[in-house]
Amino acid sequence: MLADEPLMAFVPTRDPERAREFYEETLGLELVSEGRISLMFNAHGTTLSVTNVSTVENFKPHPFTVLGWKVSNIESTLRDLAARGIRFQRYEGMEQDGLGIWKSPVGAKVAWFKDPDGNVLSITEF
Repeated sequence: MLADEPLMAFVPTRDPERAREFYEETLGLELVSEGRISLMFNAHGTTLSVTNVSTVENFKPHPFTVLGWKVSNIESTLRDLAARGIRFQRYEGMEQDGLGIWKSPVGAKVAWFKDPDGNVLSITEF
């Protein structure tokens, strides 16, 4: 039933202005609309709703990946994002290379970073 319908992704923010700058300027996503409740971005054909949760009491970002991008060259993408001020995460117990890239048992390469609200985002090269 839903296999033929477009996917929509959601990520929370407590600070829509800061989130807009991050997703639009730092990550380069196209802002489609801006409202009181959410910012809507075009993420290569997928609608990304950055939802204002400033009224949610005790909001805490999840400690795991909530949003990720499949990239063709992880090292190049990582270096471009790092040049834009993104700091990549390192996780204890995971063998990551000097850039912070982890190689999964199936060969995918993954690197993680956080948005201004602390949401964990990733880039993956298959």
